[in-house]
Amino acid sequence: MTDGHLDDLAALIAVAEERSFTRAATRLGVSQSALSQTIRGLETRLGIRLLNRTTRSVSPTPAGERLLQTVAPRIKEIYAALAAASELRRKPAGLIRLTATENAAEAVLWPAIRKLLPEYPDIKVEVVIDYGLTDIVAEQVDAGVRFGETVAKDMIAVPIGPPMRMAVVGSPDYLAKRPAPRNPRDLTEHECINLRLPAKRGIYSWEFERNGCEVNVRVDGRLVFNTASLMLKAALEGFGLAYFTEQQVCEHLEHGALVRVLTGWCPPFAGYHLYYPSRRQPSAAFAVLVEALRYRPARGEQKS
Repeated sequence: MTDGHLDDLAALIAVAEERSFTRAATRLGVSQSALSQTIRGLETRLGIRLLNRTTRSVSPTPAGERLLQTVAPRIKEIYAALAAASELRRKPAGLIRLTATENAAEAVLWPAIRKLLPEYPDIKVEVVIDYGLTDIVAEQVDAGVRFGETVAKDMIAVPIGPPMRMAVVGSPDYLAKRPAPRNPRDLTEHECINLRLPAKRGIYSWEFERNGCEVNVRVDGRLVFNTASLMLKAALEGFGLAYFTEQQVCEHLEHGALVRVLTGWCPPFAGYHLYYPSRRQPSAAFAVLVEALRYRPARGEQKS
């Protein structure tokens, strides 16, 4: 594909998103007539109509919609990568605001940030701990960190950690008092330590899967926290079963302070991803942080 074809597709994306030649021309910094000519030229080369035009609106034809769904994400990624490469010629500086869960911040963000800051003294980083699915555009946050399966499809998602598994754990003292659960429904007979999500999202539902069968269980118990650190303290002291990522409890499992149950119901899933809007033009500082965080599997290791 030539540079001209790439620009023509970018023009098509702008018109489709703005639903207006006038607004799209302003966004692209070209005249409306030049933009119309570009779209007509693209339709002529492809031999198919891509946009329906009326005096009041513009919308993709079925063929145009299909083309947009296929190429739009890739075109945006190409332009974002070119912009990032251009920005890297400048000195990385400025504030980067990130949102993440407590575990993601401690396990993934902080190890990368503590290595990055000494090398780039003009970069500042703010990390906001949040268990909700933050609207990073509305909250003016540069990027968020969440599990790969929860990231919206209109975001650029960069893997920053290996595949993960969840773990249901309890102390040996707690499990000595009652039979260990053999399937997720047995959790209704146990004291469970709950996590409260922000705003109106309520109590977190424990998610399980086995042989293609998915089960979500709303467990009950006398303790509810909105932070994982207190949940872990309560589990270690024998107040019930709790639900964590393996990484959060691996040390306690190795030392025998916690015992794992329902292992067969917790398959691997996509680990932590850094996500940010596809329209975002990465600054030099942000591009440096992304590369510092990017997960690169060791030789022989498989991605999820």
